[in-house]
Amino acid sequence: MNDTDLPDPHSLMSLADQVVLITGAASGIGKAQVELFLAAGASIVAVDVNEQGLERLCHLGEVARLHLQVADLAQADDITRVINSALERFGRIDVLCNTAGVLDGYKRSLDIDEALWDRVFAVNIKGLYRLTNAVLPGMLARGKGVIINMASVAGCFAGGGGAAYTSTKHAVLGYTRQLSYDYGRKGIRVNAVCPGMIETGMTTAVLSDRESKLMKVLASVPAGRLGTPLDIARVSLFLAGPGADFIHGAAITVDGGLTIK
Repeated sequence: MNDTDLPDPHSLMSLADQVVLITGAASGIGKAQVELFLAAGASIVAVDVNEQGLERLCHLGEVARLHLQVADLAQADDITRVINSALERFGRIDVLCNTAGVLDGYKRSLDIDEALWDRVFAVNIKGLYRLTNAVLPGMLARGKGVIINMASVAGCFAGGGGAAYTSTKHAVLGYTRQLSYDYGRKGIRVNAVCPGMIETGMTTAVLSDRESKLMKVLASVPAGRLGTPLDIARVSLFLAGPGADFIHGAAITVDGGLTIK
């Protein structure tokens, strides 16, 4: 291979003319994805249950390429409305980022009631499944598409969440691999990102106790710091772009080295 055969490095991270649907877009990792993917040239369907948070995205100044949709991913009708609105606005969805998720307060099985258990599964798994099934037919018809599922290091071992959250993140990884197995040869790339200790609004309460077990674990992390939403958004952008064309069914751990031992 000579220099003339090499792709432009910038093109490997470009999402020009791509339509990306991002859930959990009002804050944290989802918000960072919106900002970074817009900078990479994509048009964005930003979805969140938090209407005020979504409205704050308007400051990005990319109104023509930004479509805001308030939705509760636990509600099937909301998902149908989001997809219909996105298709009406942009005509297709090229990339789906299943980023939204809810925590369970690190509750053990005997401590978690069924209402919270059902809510965690409804958002973290069933909502992800419904959205995926809503966009897959269009992707398959075009012979290409990218799905990025937000898992967690809690999907790799116990102790990263409570009983419900940990169970859902294990399920996300299994679902990611099965989707890749079933649809990879039909042009669909499916991968998961497994964040470690990330400082977001959702994790503020957990990480605010500097004497907690989790914060003591941080002292042994090779990176020597908490992760940021942008750390995860950068990996998501790579997985969404052409530079990741041969990555299928992977679980990319982004944890500062937390899980290397």
